Amino acid sequence: MESRSERDALLVRRLSLVAKVSGLTAEMQKHNQILAGLEMDLLRIELETGRDGSSEQLVRDLHEAEQAAQMAMAQRADCEERIKAAEKEVEAVDREIAASGALGGRPMNQQSMRNLTLFDLLARNWQCQSAVTGLAFSGDGLSVAFACADGTVAITAAEDREPPEKRVRVSGDLGQTTIRPREKPPVPLIVTAALGDATVPLTAQPRYGFLAGSAGSEVVPVSGAGDLGAPLFKAGGPVIALDRAAQAGIIAAGYENGVTLWRGTADARTFDLGKPLSALALSPDGRRLALGLDDELSIRPVQGSGAARNLPLPARAVSLQWSFDGAWLACGLENGGLALVSASDGSCSIVPDFAAPVRDVAWSTPAKALFASGAFRIAGWSDAALPLGGNSDGALETGHAGLVPIEAVAAHPAKPLVAAGSANGRIVIAKAGSRDELVVRPMGGAVTALAWSSDGRHLAASCADGTAAVATFPDQLFK
Repeated sequence: MESRSERDALLVRRLSLVAKVSGLTAEMQKHNQILAGLEMDLLRIELETGRDGSSEQLVRDLHEAEQAAQMAMAQRADCEERIKAAEKEVEAVDREIAASGALGGRPMNQQSMRNLTLFDLLARNWQCQSAVTGLAFSGDGLSVAFACADGTVAITAAEDREPPEKRVRVSGDLGQTTIRPREKPPVPLIVTAALGDATVPLTAQPRYGFLAGSAGSEVVPVSGAGDLGAPLFKAGGPVIALDRAAQAGIIAAGYENGVTLWRGTADARTFDLGKPLSALALSPDGRRLALGLDDELSIRPVQGSGAARNLPLPARAVSLQWSFDGAWLACGLENGGLALVSASDGSCSIVPDFAAPVRDVAWSTPAKALFASGAFRIAGWSDAALPLGGNSDGALETGHAGLVPIEAVAAHPAKPLVAAGSANGRIVIAKAGSRDELVVRPMGGAVTALAWSSDGRHLAASCADGTAAVATFPDQLFK
């Protein structure tokens, strides 16, 4: 009888300790919400300072926000230590309970504490059945499509049913901004039938929906509701690369050793390239097509006459991106380098010494700059002083250096900001030429792609661990 009384006392004690841990965890979540709000305030003040110059009021606001952030971090650290101590007490009681046989010798499961991050508060995220390797926003910005490694396409609405504006609260006494967590889970993704047994290329339709290449050599329209339309045309083989020049209405579909061009109702034209294709990109006006072919870059006219321009490369091209005016082509290389090609004279300059393949490049009109992945920090240069012939005068020191390479970059469409994702899952937003950065997600699955919506409110991310996410930012954050 005495033994049973002791076990009952242990169970009562454990319930009390678990309640204590739950209360401390709720307190920790409150500290994280406060910190997330303060991070937003700090970034807003820094952006205002960069835009309008420093003022007495902005300096005072920045000082107060920094002090509040330090106090909040100290309070969070103290709360975390109290949680650790309480969890150790729970573990000790669990050992006593297991020894007493109150639960048949089985230890009780404990729910681990999970600190809320800015990503948890701002982003909707889903777990797909396979790695997510690419993404695209539709031309109207209403939906996002994620390309999965199992050949399916997963789609969601860009708009958040619980936007951060509805969850932001400013305390009346201290003026601190907090964001409460979501009350409901996000609407599940719409997943299409498999278009192949591996990732299919995606691109946006000019107004709504998407285009996807298939293993059956077809280019298929995909609606924002996940419906597959009748194929537009058939390429010369299973489609591995896809691009569209919206201005000219031209679609380029690349397959293993060739490319097929299609112009609306006109018949598709197929060209044998004679070499394995690794990447393609149409110029914004649709007049030129850039092709990564094994160890060379080929730029060919699509409209009008003219000969192809073939340039040798030190490594295979893995990414191609034209500048918005079509004057320059940035070519990311598989073995640690970046090639910059002038469209006017065909001159090519190699920027070496990248730590990893340059899988992503992004031109920014607001920042008047070029950004690239593949380095331990965001690589960037002013477009008025590109790194030609070893010149580094235009280098933009952007964000902090990390321990793992940047895998993906995306330039904000309206602000001089760039988002970057790393192999360790870290996602940050930085102002061009500034070391300050906002940590959106501290860690997670390796980031494979990032993209901003056309209005700059949403940032979509895809990850190698199957995570697909869309973060929606409050309007006041980037003002």
